[in-house]
Amino acid sequence: MTAFPQPHTVFTLGEATFRFYLGDSLELLGRLPNHSLDAIVTSPPYNLGVRYRTYDDTLPRAQYLDWTGEWATHASRALTRHGSLFLNVGSKPSDPWTAFDVAQAVRPHLHLQNTIHWIKSIAIDKAVAGARARLDEDLAVGHYKPINSRRFLHDSHEFIFHFTPGGDTPLDRKAIGVRYQDPSNVGRWAGAAAGVRCRGNTWFIPYDTIQSRDKDRPHPATFPPRLPEMCLRLHGLDRVKMVADPFLGLGSTAVACAQLGLNFVGVEMDKDYLREAIERTRAAVDPARLAHSANSLS
Repeated sequence: MTAFPQPHTVFTLGEATFRFYLGDSLELLGRLPNHSLDAIVTSPPYNLGVRYRTYDDTLPRAQYLDWTGEWATHASRALTRHGSLFLNVGSKPSDPWTAFDVAQAVRPHLHLQNTIHWIKSIAIDKAVAGARARLDEDLAVGHYKPINSRRFLHDSHEFIFHFTPGGDTPLDRKAIGVRYQDPSNVGRWAGAAAGVRCRGNTWFIPYDTIQSRDKDRPHPATFPPRLPEMCLRLHGLDRVKMVADPFLGLGSTAVACAQLGLNFVGVEMDKDYLREAIERTRAAVDPARLAHSANSLS
């Protein structure tokens, strides 16, 4: 059994163990045993001036990228030989290089195996969708961040950089595959016998509708649990013994692990975010806890 440091909170859900740490992610990653993580799914602060409760998101760019390299070094050491780091990074129109700079900071430590585009909102013209789509009119789905500008477009996309130790990590591509729209393709293409194909590197995963930012999304930058779920399924659930998120936030990766029955390690420096992440994780397999969670955190 791999020896992990003593956590702030630990509990089991079914056969999976969940360890939550209150503290600095860099310090905790440095203490994890070598090759103890099969997958890391995380979204660190983007250094774009987001208003977190505890963290200062306005570091000088060079300092921020040095810090990124430090935690990537620890992540590389902690990953198994065929592990995966799924790194979600966004940017803003006035600072479009952020995501690429972060990827470059990780580059000396891990191989960039795939670049996935997380689409949060998309508009589909009826004319190009084809008759099979049966659209009565143009379709716009998902939620975007409105931008009032004569220079920039609405921000409807973020990156998920898939890093691996050697660039040769096998994936279970059809675990998140999509069915062929034309059944004749099943017999036409090699490897199509299951009736599904690789989804590709564009994933449409919308946010839930937010009625009140302060009430419904108390953390200013979190992703839906569907995103880490798809990452973990793509990696291959049969090869996942331990998942980590060193920048836990409200615990979306932990929620996905609870739903999938996977062991999890998470780190968060803000005690309120950590408490909510723990409650959301428990509620993922026990919906009755959701009302209790809302009351206890209000």
